[in-house]
Amino acid sequence: MPFAPRTGPTRRNFLHGAAAGVAAAAFTRATFGQAQSRDDAVTAAAQAGKKVRFAVMGLGQLGLGQIIPAFQHAKVAQLTALVSGHPDKAKSTAEKYGVDPKNIYNYDNFDKVKDNDQIDVVYVVLPNNMHSDFVVRAANAGKHVMCEKPFDVTPEKCQTAIDACKKNNRKLQVGYRLMYEPNNLALVDAVKQKAIGELKMLECGAGFSIGDPRTTPSAAWRLTKAMAGGGCLMDIGIYSLSAARYITQEEPTEVQAMTFANRSDIRFKEVEEHCNFQLRFPSGVLASCTSSYSCGMNRFHAIGTRSWAECDPALSYNGVKFRINRGGNHVEEPDLGDPNQFATEMDAFCQCILENKQPKASGETALQDVKIMRAIYQAAETGKTVGLTSA
Repeated sequence: MPFAPRTGPTRRNFLHGAAAGVAAAAFTRATFGQAQSRDDAVTAAAQAGKKVRFAVMGLGQLGLGQIIPAFQHAKVAQLTALVSGHPDKAKSTAEKYGVDPKNIYNYDNFDKVKDNDQIDVVYVVLPNNMHSDFVVRAANAGKHVMCEKPFDVTPEKCQTAIDACKKNNRKLQVGYRLMYEPNNLALVDAVKQKAIGELKMLECGAGFSIGDPRTTPSAAWRLTKAMAGGGCLMDIGIYSLSAARYITQEEPTEVQAMTFANRSDIRFKEVEEHCNFQLRFPSGVLASCTSSYSCGMNRFHAIGTRSWAECDPALSYNGVKFRINRGGNHVEEPDLGDPNQFATEMDAFCQCILENKQPKASGETALQDVKIMRAIYQAAETGKTVGLTSA
């Protein structure tokens, strides 16, 4: 949304700017205060010497590139074990990060983790269609579970995993890192506090250009429908969907959608290249959401009756920025920090375990996303509006 042209100083502009400055300071203090409250609980646990020990399952691009290095930034989460189908990779990773070789498992002997008291949590970082199977196995082994998003490829498999965790009295958190990221939280708070007036519209875009499946292992399974469950929607579009839900704090009632795939491109023989979907919420808010596997999009933009607020970039691993316009020409961009997102979400899960609380990014929340994504595909295939339920 283009900024209005700047005007010369007037008493009205001065007063508006002064009021905006006071409001900005109050808003920043409130946002920092909420984040600090969450952080203090984790800090207290760390100061008491408490550690929650993790086994990371899956040494692919995300596991090696983001999740495992994040432990050095965590206050309570500690890496103590690895699960991989590649012995050499597991051995070298263990050596690099100080993991005891005795705590290396493969997918066949994984169930033996039940006898290892150095593992409290299993973090499942595998292709989508394998998620729930190993969530169930981890829970049955008596371990709490983190699982990357999307939860799985069907609602039925997600529900099976939820049931297993409940049966074994184990905590379950899905890897929605942005639910714990301070700039995204500021956007949620701005909407909730009506800092932009009444929320009316959302524009949520998430996309990148995926690699060649012949040369990029992480792209190969993401472009295989049986493993990924779909294309850009399941992988990156879920961020647009999730953002629409947590920004509005509502559940959508219906969806319309379109998809496109250039079948002459080897990447899109099985899955969609682009997905555009629109959500209607009970309050009347309309969300226009997009995702792509061939172009970059990285912005969540909330439009209210008075002004707007956004995160841009919104979903990068670092450098996320929150901005807000409260009316007029003044745009605020408070410095809310740039913590490691994976460390933050892992420590948040640790806090839930230590304090016996339910995670915000719960299995039920993730299950609802999968249900909605199936409805998005149905709407795209039929060209019809599809009604949604919240349960």
